[in-house]
Amino acid sequence: MINKALSNAYETGSFYEGNMDFRESIFNLEPKLVEVEDFEALRYLYVKVKDISLRHKLLLVLRDIYNSQLSEFFRKAYKKERSLKMKLIAVRGLVKYVEEHEISKIMSHFMKILIKRPEHTPYNYKEYEYLRSPSGLPYLIKEYGYNCFHQVLEQVEKQYDAMPFQFKNHYTYDANDNIVELRTPDEMDQMIEEFFNKQLGDNYEIL
Repeated sequence: MINKALSNAYETGSFYEGNMDFRESIFNLEPKLVEVEDFEALRYLYVKVKDISLRHKLLLVLRDIYNSQLSEFFRKAYKKERSLKMKLIAVRGLVKYVEEHEISKIMSHFMKILIKRPEHTPYNYKEYEYLRSPSGLPYLIKEYGYNCFHQVLEQVEKQYDAMPFQFKNHYTYDANDNIVELRTPDEMDQMIEEFFNKQLGDNYEIL
């Protein structure tokens, strides 16, 4: 059952996202403790909060609950979210309740967005690392084996491989969605900074 801070936020429609009690109430949520009567409050908060870290946590909690009442919520969450990471979390929530043909249609749309990513985000390692991690497409392939998941992962790997090495293998995510650092933040920042400095230097020489 959700605590008083979240209940009040839902009942009054008034809350401050910077309030530590409010934030901790969300970050401390556990799927096994959420009851059916809590769904509406959590769905409401997911729609209303602006902080992506709070919305991410709410989406993960609802994803890890099994109740067919949530299927429509995940359809809407997929449409609402802009990042491929958040969209895939919504897919993981939805796939438990619908047939393969519906998921295939959604992943066809997902693929179109993915293919366009390099046009405006050529070094899109932050999204790619989640999609290719044990929490992402490999999980869906292992659990469901749908061809659409295989196809999207192949495209992710193709776009990942096309990036310079300075943007690869800085971190990943484990099976519980926890970030796993493969390099220190300083090492990561240094590699990326050196890449852009070299790009600037090369461009200067051309001029």
